Amino acid sequence: MKKKEVNVVPDPEVPEKAARRSYTAEYKRRILREAEACKEQGQIGALLRREGLYSSNLTAWRRQAERGTLDALSSKKRGPKARRPDPSIRRMAEQEKEIQKLRARLRKAELIIEAQKKIAEIFHLPLDQTEGENL
Repeated sequence: MKKKEVNVVPDPEVPEKAARRSYTAEYKRRILREAEACKEQGQIGALLRREGLYSSNLTAWRRQAERGTLDALSSKKRGPKARRPDPSIRRMAEQEKEIQKLRARLRKAELIIEAQKKIAEIFHLPLDQTEGENL
């Protein structure tokens, strides 16, 4: 009995957006130590090919290591920095919202008062007067 040979074809689809690689500080230190240990010509190139890195990675990591801080070797978050919301802006937004609510209530009250005046006029009813005004 012969075994069937199965040809596995890789998926030809390319992802829409490539994922950015990030490296830990320990990984960067390890690669820098290995690069420093390379004495013969071509060993650094072999190291970079094996790890899938570029020489610019080594250059940037060496610069970071010269700064001497652990934070310099850790990955930085990309993009705009998060801003702290200004409390006065939030307070003003809340006040604007309250002003809009009060204006809507005022419009409704004015419509009701106008309707009451028209109804009183149609039925010839006296408008409500307080006792102090009758004097």
